[in-house]
Amino acid sequence: MTKSGRPDKNASTVSEANASEHPAGQDPARWRVLIVLLVAIFMSLISVSIVNVALPSIQAGLDASDSDVQWVLSGYALTFGVVLVAAGRAGDLVGRGGIFLVGIAIYTLASASAGFAPNAESLNLSRFIQGIGAGLLNPQGVGMIQQYFRGAERGRAFGYFGSTVGVAVAIGPVLGGFLIRVGGADLGWRLTMLVNFPIGLLAIVLGLMWFPRPLFSRVRDSAGEKVGAWQAFKSLDPVGALLLGLAVLCVLFPFVESSGSRWVWALLPAGAVCVAIWVAWERHHKSTGHEPMVDLGIFQTFTFRNGTIIATLWFMGITSIWVLVALYFQNGLGYSALVAGCVGLPSALLNSVTATLAGKSVSVYGRRVVIIGMLTTLFGLVTTIAVIWGTTHWSVSEWWLVLTLCFVGAGQGAVVSPNQTLTLAEVPANYAGSSGAVMQTGQRIGTAVGLAVTTAIVFATLGNTDADWPGAIIMGFAMITAVCLAALGFGVADRVGRRR
Repeated sequence: MTKSGRPDKNASTVSEANASEHPAGQDPARWRVLIVLLVAIFMSLISVSIVNVALPSIQAGLDASDSDVQWVLSGYALTFGVVLVAAGRAGDLVGRGGIFLVGIAIYTLASASAGFAPNAESLNLSRFIQGIGAGLLNPQGVGMIQQYFRGAERGRAFGYFGSTVGVAVAIGPVLGGFLIRVGGADLGWRLTMLVNFPIGLLAIVLGLMWFPRPLFSRVRDSAGEKVGAWQAFKSLDPVGALLLGLAVLCVLFPFVESSGSRWVWALLPAGAVCVAIWVAWERHHKSTGHEPMVDLGIFQTFTFRNGTIIATLWFMGITSIWVLVALYFQNGLGYSALVAGCVGLPSALLNSVTATLAGKSVSVYGRRVVIIGMLTTLFGLVTTIAVIWGTTHWSVSEWWLVLTLCFVGAGQGAVVSPNQTLTLAEVPANYAGSSGAVMQTGQRIGTAVGLAVTTAIVFATLGNTDADWPGAIIMGFAMITAVCLAALGFGVADRVGRRR
């Protein structure tokens, strides 16, 4: 750590895996490592977008209740968010490659179990386990890009990461609709789960072939000496992991629980208390000479703090867009799920293209790339609102939304991955996994809060006697636009701060 309290950029690492880094992106295995990462990320993301389309078929095939179906999504989101930071720290300490492969294995086996689930309870248990697997592998992906890439190459790697996200989001709904149509009401949704199995196996085989050795490594103390099993366990900061996990659970649960029970909102102040206790513990843990799970000094790094806030706000807004599009086209206009999924296909493909271009440009133009992406997205949101309003007042065709949403997709591709690159640029390598996981946890919380609030606004608007679907969807998009404007404000502030 520096005297200012920030993590030392030149701090030595605490595991053999990180200590053996090659200088300045010269590791010859780096591009092969990236391929494995992208295969696994593609698998986890395509699964999420497919499930969104498959929910009605799951409900019909398993005779599941509305609550059961809601937990197909919520259970995954909860366990994913709860284990993220602890998993990131474990990767920093004992080797990211090994934890990554363990996460893929858990995710792949849980996907197979979900595909053969005999009832809703078994399916939801499998989804809980899937979330754990995704929580294990995702922070390792961010950490390994930090570990193996430097300078402009890191921006390119995150750009390819963003392109993979765009392709997965584009293909998922269409593939899901196709599998359900081919397989029918019961077999179709099972195929949407089982499609992960061969992709997961491929990622495991490639990882075993291409990941540098050792996959796991012994934890070392500050003097460089290997420590025993108990000391290694203490290095993982289990108390800090438990406290932060409880805090994330208390914050996420009210927003993913759809029963409407008032008691769940009491968890929010409990979550705030857990965060306060966690911060106090991490400071105490560090003051006694131990490595904390999250070095709170990283929040004194201007770029990391601002970038994490931007990511949280951006995901709070942008993730709800495709939920509103699906509601409008299916419930408001009467189109099928397959058609609704195809509406976003050009946008998602543009997202993947601009993510690659932005990844190559961010090392040169910095935060300007993110700001331009935000402005492009906001233009798409405003014109989308105008088109929806025009469908009821000016007889405008709803298919103009394909064009306006293309601006949303193109802008989004220039925001997410470049912001990730800039946010983690000054984070030391030995905290790459846990720091990336902190940012991803913010994204998960932002997503949960945004979806809950936006859909609540839509259905509250529909509850009015004279409300209609276009008006309700416009209110939802207005909420998204306001949150994205807030993210733009932090982006501009970060740009000004960097120039100073």
